[in-house]
Amino acid sequence: MNAFERILEESSVGELRATDIETMQVNVGLRCNQQCVHCHVEASPDRTEMMTWETMERIITIARKIGCRNFDITGGSPELNPNLVPFIKALRDLGGRVMVRTNLTIFQEPGMDHFPEIYRQNGVELIASLPCYLEEKVCAQRGKGTYEKSIEGLRLLNQQGYGIDPELLLSLVFNPDGPFLPPDQFAVEHDFRTQLKERFGISFTNLLTITNMPIGRFLEDLRENDQVAPYFSILRDSFNPCTIDNLMCRHHINIGWDGTLYDCDFNMALGLPVAPTTPSSIHTIDVKSLLLRKIVTGDHCLGCTAGRGSSCGGVLI
Repeated sequence: MNAFERILEESSVGELRATDIETMQVNVGLRCNQQCVHCHVEASPDRTEMMTWETMERIITIARKIGCRNFDITGGSPELNPNLVPFIKALRDLGGRVMVRTNLTIFQEPGMDHFPEIYRQNGVELIASLPCYLEEKVCAQRGKGTYEKSIEGLRLLNQQGYGIDPELLLSLVFNPDGPFLPPDQFAVEHDFRTQLKERFGISFTNLLTITNMPIGRFLEDLRENDQVAPYFSILRDSFNPCTIDNLMCRHHINIGWDGTLYDCDFNMALGLPVAPTTPSSIHTIDVKSLLLRKIVTGDHCLGCTAGRGSSCGGVLI
């Protein structure tokens, strides 16, 4: 029994199970033009893992079969998958709501400057990573020069109407720069909105705060600074049972770049596929067994239930 299961037992929450599949979250590859210190999937320019069109076609088939209409595309940098655009168009043809998680700096890479317009033409919702509105903090997490590129990326999106037109949603993602919980999401959103508007004339739709999960490069950083035990103590002490109903693992299925099925993006990063009683590939999927499957958990799950909770969509309560 891991630390998360123990705290569920102590809180009389019981066994954690999925309830439905509202969203398919699809990781289309681990290659990225950046190598951020907080990246839980450890993406980088050196990664070669990439989802094939065959796997994408299978996802489209299953989505049509089960009637899933929400798609959350992530990476790495999704734009580096050569099949991203036809994949988006196929999902939109299903009548789907398509979200893409972009790092903003990718638009300055050779051959990538057309993506803001493509996203607009296909009605894609964008979720953009911007860990802070201050240059020094962004560069500390993402590398030298990434702040200027991120601001320019936001300008390009604003020019297409993102964050301005109510039909073109642009969400920013904030995560803390250290081993502590994020501050109040709505207070941070106010600060971001004020700073970006006054300094750069930039607009966005809303802001999401996400707790740093103790996995990947962030866990390595915790170890280097002897902060693993203190950080886990913060997560355990901040456990909030009110977050359980809205945990993304209960309403999502995550599909890795090779078609492996996971309960969430964090389990994907750790190589923890769905429970053994459930087929673990999009190519052998059993939809019925997925719907009420037992969620595979670990100590890291404490990050999703701390404070107001955390998910790929921001706070849970």
